[in-house]
Amino acid sequence: MSFGRLLRHLMTTPWRLRRAFPRATLEAIERAIRESRTQHVGEIRFAVEGALHGARLYRGQSPRERALEVFSLLRMWDTEHRNGVLIYLLLADRAVEIVADRGAHARIGTEGWEGICRKMQAAFKEGKYEAGAIGGIQMVTACLAEHFPARAGERDELPDAPAVL
Repeated sequence: MSFGRLLRHLMTTPWRLRRAFPRATLEAIERAIRESRTQHVGEIRFAVEGALHGARLYRGQSPRERALEVFSLLRMWDTEHRNGVLIYLLLADRAVEIVADRGAHARIGTEGWEGICRKMQAAFKEGKYEAGAIGGIQMVTACLAEHFPARAGERDELPDAPAVL
């Protein structure tokens, strides 16, 4: 673990997280996810975590490893069509990870998800957190709409509200 990463995580306080993602931004993200459901039967969740602490930080857990853990904690795998998609942001590292269940990943693939992550990271680097998050949701929505178009009678299986960890 580098000293710079340790310092970034220690300096990313809950206050910094609330400043980057105030209530209005979280509500806008929730609306974007809810609206996206009209276009597909996939399940999108957005999770943001300010920093890693304790053992996770000490052992150098990567943003990808943490995103996989959060995918499980949020029960993203528990969808009928195996098309849950988690957009995870580790604010201290400005790292975006997209973890998709088998059904969605098989159709969109690693390159598709990585392209979305890079665009979101560019927005976050400029401090455009709301625009970056909503833009990422819209890009994931387009992918899901292509492969899992909306059908009448499908139920929303996961909450639309962002998870703040």
